[in-house]
Amino acid sequence: MKIKLLIVAIFFAVNSFAQSKPFKISGTVFSDKEQTPIESATIHLEKAKDSAIVSYTITDEKGNFSLEGKSFHNNLKLFVSFVGMQSYSKVITLTKSNFNLGRINLKEDDNLLQEVVVKSRAPITIKKDTLEFNVKSFKTKKDANVEDLLKKLPGVEVDAEGKITVNGKEVNKILVNGKPFFGNDPSITTKNLTKDIIEKVQITNTKTKSEGFTGEKGDGNNKTINLTIKKENNKGWFGRVSAGAGTEKRYEAATMVNRFDNDTRISVLASTNNINSPGFSFGEIQKMFGGGGGIGFSSNGSFNVNGRSFGGGQGIVKSKIGGITYADKYGKGLDVNANYFYSGSNSTNDSKSNRENILPDRRYFSNSNSSSEDENDNHSFDLEFDIEIDSTFLININPSFVLNKREGFYNRNEESLDENNALTNSSNSNTNSKSSANNFSNEIDITKKLGNKGSFIKASLSNRIDKTSTDDYNNSTIEVFGTNPSTEIRNQYSDIENNLNGFTTRITYRYPLIKEKLFLDAKYRYQRDERENKESTFDFDTTTQQFSNFNTQLSSDFTFNDITKTPSLGVVYRDKKWRFNFETGFVNRTIENEDKLRPSLNLKRDFNAVNLNAGLRYRFDSKASIYFDYSLVNDAPSINQLQPFTDVSNPLNIVTGNPNLEPTKRHRMYVNFNKYNWQKRTGLYLYVSGGLTNNQVVSKSVIGDDLIRNTTYENVDGAYNIWGGGSYSKSIKLDTISSLRLRVGTRLNINKNINFFNDIEYGAKTTEVSPNIGLTYEWNKVVSIEPSYTISFSETNYELSDFQNQNFTRHSFRVRTKTNVPKKLEWRNDIRYNFNPNVVGFNQSSWFWNSTLAYSIFNDNASLTLKAYDLLNQQTNAQRRATANYIEDSESTVLQQYFMLGFSWKFNSLGKKGKIRDYNFSL
Repeated sequence: MKIKLLIVAIFFAVNSFAQSKPFKISGTVFSDKEQTPIESATIHLEKAKDSAIVSYTITDEKGNFSLEGKSFHNNLKLFVSFVGMQSYSKVITLTKSNFNLGRINLKEDDNLLQEVVVKSRAPITIKKDTLEFNVKSFKTKKDANVEDLLKKLPGVEVDAEGKITVNGKEVNKILVNGKPFFGNDPSITTKNLTKDIIEKVQITNTKTKSEGFTGEKGDGNNKTINLTIKKENNKGWFGRVSAGAGTEKRYEAATMVNRFDNDTRISVLASTNNINSPGFSFGEIQKMFGGGGGIGFSSNGSFNVNGRSFGGGQGIVKSKIGGITYADKYGKGLDVNANYFYSGSNSTNDSKSNRENILPDRRYFSNSNSSSEDENDNHSFDLEFDIEIDSTFLININPSFVLNKREGFYNRNEESLDENNALTNSSNSNTNSKSSANNFSNEIDITKKLGNKGSFIKASLSNRIDKTSTDDYNNSTIEVFGTNPSTEIRNQYSDIENNLNGFTTRITYRYPLIKEKLFLDAKYRYQRDERENKESTFDFDTTTQQFSNFNTQLSSDFTFNDITKTPSLGVVYRDKKWRFNFETGFVNRTIENEDKLRPSLNLKRDFNAVNLNAGLRYRFDSKASIYFDYSLVNDAPSINQLQPFTDVSNPLNIVTGNPNLEPTKRHRMYVNFNKYNWQKRTGLYLYVSGGLTNNQVVSKSVIGDDLIRNTTYENVDGAYNIWGGGSYSKSIKLDTISSLRLRVGTRLNINKNINFFNDIEYGAKTTEVSPNIGLTYEWNKVVSIEPSYTISFSETNYELSDFQNQNFTRHSFRVRTKTNVPKKLEWRNDIRYNFNPNVVGFNQSSWFWNSTLAYSIFNDNASLTLKAYDLLNQQTNAQRRATANYIEDSESTVLQQYFMLGFSWKFNSLGKKGKIRDYNFSL
């Protein structure tokens, strides 16, 4: 069926391509008053019949433009527009293929506000450092969300996990009408707001509130997207309710309700499921709360999606979330944003591994089996107040509260065998842990502009209070065999308290040396963190049948202070094309530890160092820029690494700190070049970065004949990493209804690590190159096909002859398809194939296929969905991993095949009389 649809789509595409007429329209745009060329003027071509956009471009630094394409229609209309200028228009009749319009003079606009903001139909407008897209000009399906829209914008890429980049630069913040939406979480915004309520998409460099207030350029390596809501759509209700049930007792349900009333905005969301997703995974065509592909699990049992934590765990996860966000404006100078989130989960996981460990002089084997169950509940609440006293004075206040409760059960069996497979040691442990954590933090930023030359003074005060208490029960048996056999049985209870009181203050004064161009910055930063750790461990007394015997060896009671003082000076230069900054600071850091159980381990160390930071950015023209930065950072060792305390909580791995460690020095360099050619619809992004680390703190282990590991820490020199890559993209408009986008790129990663093994220092260098290619073909909103392929070459070389060098080649192919035949039926597929010919044993290749059918009903206000997860039933995470010193086979619990039937209903009362106009402009 899929092959037939593809053949039909290609036939229509070729037939359409043959019938359309090619055209090329060129010219030069000048200012009528100054008689100078206008850079970044927008040129767009419309169909005379219905004003649908046919093509568009912008002028270069010399005012030149060239507009090429194909069209079925003979009568077209050309528009030339620029901010502050009257628009120019001309009727174009395609009686020939080449049109040279010569010089076009634009006059100043007498009514800038009305013409540009209200009446302009230009697809793209460039306003200083802001790139603005007119949403009506970009054709999508009727039910498209913001993510669907962003994929249509030139220079914007959205990957399979929902990560957004603009000309290679990551988007790390999305605003709605200039305000955060659910705490700046991009995935919630892009996947749940629909295109039809959006009027414009504005893209700028990411800035803090203070940077925007003072007019600073902000972060040039990250982008912010601001979605402006149509005025007529800024009052009313809209949202969606969805639910599904499937085989294997799988279920999911989610809802989102929004109330917009001009400056007042209230949104509520809720979700529950047992399919390892905080909301909907690939179901319902990824409408609700994101995709399963963006989920990341961590060893402590939490998981997150696109940076937002949802509690959780590994294996099979049942999750539930709820949240509410509120934004409003009180009077002239007070903006308020508030967010509350609840996230809860229950996870179960079973895992096992078999490892062959490679030592310089011998080998040994270790096997383990574990099972866990984790329950996690998290409440978070944050407020944001923006108080603008007047045009020169801004106060930002941002308090937040977090309450977390967790309970976990964990069982682990582990054994080690020598090279003759003789059992050397074994352990069995059962743990039950309950914990609660409370966190309060607050940050106050005060910004005062001084004069009109760019001078300002900023002050920031922030504090953090963390309180965590844990009840931990451990029942374990550790046995050592051989010539000196021993058995240790532990039945213990631990009462653990960890508290943190942190305070940070920063002050910055900017003095203008040249008005609005060259500045001198004087800064001072003071930070003090005080940690209290008290762990009281009691052994079980068989006489009293209570945990009453205090175990000093496994207990701790200490206070740790970390105090940093950093004065610094810097210069900043900026103009239209150049931006340069250099800053140097002197870091005075004091680390002191008071051990109440072991006064002999009291510690106080002073670390003095110099930090450097420099950056250079040059903008060649409206299409290209290059950026360079360098930093030198000094990091002091942690208290666990410094304190000469011997940790015997795991008798098979005894760890002792090293009080003679020195701070780690990290040199880092980064260069990127990006260019987007509006005339040719091509994008190029290149980057390279490198880091050199001296005095790096690494673990140093010695393994005895009984296979017990004794570990400490050492400083080493010579570690480095280099990573880089690039991408090239080109959009091809085949005709007015079909398009093709090509993406090629590569990634390079070189790492050299310094390690110790049984007191022998050695280096390991890994080089990995991963070229990739991807295509996107779209035809008339009916067919979309996105194939991609990546091949990865990896080579690891070791400085020890006992270790065998490793070479790996991995292949990954993925194809995503979307069809709308018939019109109300949407069918999406996500097929992934992985092949690793270097893996010996199992899992050399695997297929993973998810498929979803959605049928629109009730005038497209509802839909029925049928989705299949792991359609081929091949999902497994059994794998073999080979490194310098071990080869490991492992597997754990995974979500396996299921089918689910779902229903979704959307409602919308935005716009005039509860209706939203349906624009159907083509691009």
